[in-house]
Amino acid sequence: MVTRLRIGLGYDRHRVAPGGPLRLGGVTIPWDHHLIGHSDADVLLHAVTDAILGAVGLADIGELFPDTEASNAGIDSAVILREARRRVAAIGYQPVNLDCVVLAQRPRLLPHRAALRRSLARLLGCRPEAVFVKAKTGEGVGAVGRGEAIDAHCVVLLEPADAPDA
Repeated sequence: MVTRLRIGLGYDRHRVAPGGPLRLGGVTIPWDHHLIGHSDADVLLHAVTDAILGAVGLADIGELFPDTEASNAGIDSAVILREARRRVAAIGYQPVNLDCVVLAQRPRLLPHRAALRRSLARLLGCRPEAVFVKAKTGEGVGAVGRGEAIDAHCVVLLEPADAPDA
């Protein structure tokens, strides 16, 4: 039997700068720092976007929304994710579940986990129970450990929209 399930892996990193708040997973998190990027620099939404696009072999986020285009300056990453989801749906796939790891020395993300899960589920059109977000520190090592950057890794499972439980 040939499966039509598709798995995608997404990764992103953005530098940290003074002046908050932090935008992560479509959620505004009170903090005295923010992420730097051509868009709103939502590192988690960028990783999720690349994961769902990659699962079906579509373009990556930089190809769809290049940082060389002025029209993408400051763009809300939720807009980018919605467009990626639209393209994935157009070829007949939908998200089943999403598993993410955010690497950040600060801020503490555990208090925001439920809001992050709800936001991602809403943007992906699935139940919050199908989304999980883990937070890890850099243990003082590298750019994440020094508080210079935040990384996000995501794995998504997609199924055909016509699947029996769809």
